[in-house]
Amino acid sequence: MDLSALRGYTPGTITGARREAAVLAPVIARDEPHLLFTKRADHLGEHPGQMSFPGGGREPFDRTLTDTALREANEEVGLRPEEVDVLGRIDDTRTSSEYRIRPFVGVAPDREYVPDESEVAEVVVLPVSGLTDPANYESERRDHPTYGRHRIHFFHVDGYTVWGATGRMVVQLLERTTDWRAPEEVDRVVEPDAELPV
Repeated sequence: MDLSALRGYTPGTITGARREAAVLAPVIARDEPHLLFTKRADHLGEHPGQMSFPGGGREPFDRTLTDTALREANEEVGLRPEEVDVLGRIDDTRTSSEYRIRPFVGVAPDREYVPDESEVAEVVVLPVSGLTDPANYESERRDHPTYGRHRIHFFHVDGYTVWGATGRMVVQLLERTTDWRAPEEVDRVVEPDAELPV
């Protein structure tokens, strides 16, 4: 994983979303790089049970979206801002819940992280080698009533499935920092109301 590819990159920016949000994609340096995810608590109103990066909505007291990402990572998993080396960011992502998410990427220490149970059911650290393994990836195309035709990426690693907005972020991060590329063709085309994973 070549994280230097993030330095000097000019990411795309989305405007016009209902609310701004930011996430931190923490890279954990082990014998091989890993990414830290959270499994969202089942009682949350938006995207319950889904895998995500630590993050959330921008608050009025956040000076920047970087501050938002670092504050949320601290609140959700106890990752302190001074522990993170923020290297850069990738393109903004829009969600079906009308958020514009700005993803930041930073290196974080390899230690135990404790989830805030009001928001996070579990902290999950997945190897980048598992995310880039072609056997663990699939995608589908469907028509969204608001956003039109779009592609959904699924990464199945160690019993967890990363998809949705976080899946789009993972694709972009992997394509920018590794040799992995999403296949040009989707695995299937499904109806708009086809079942999705939790």
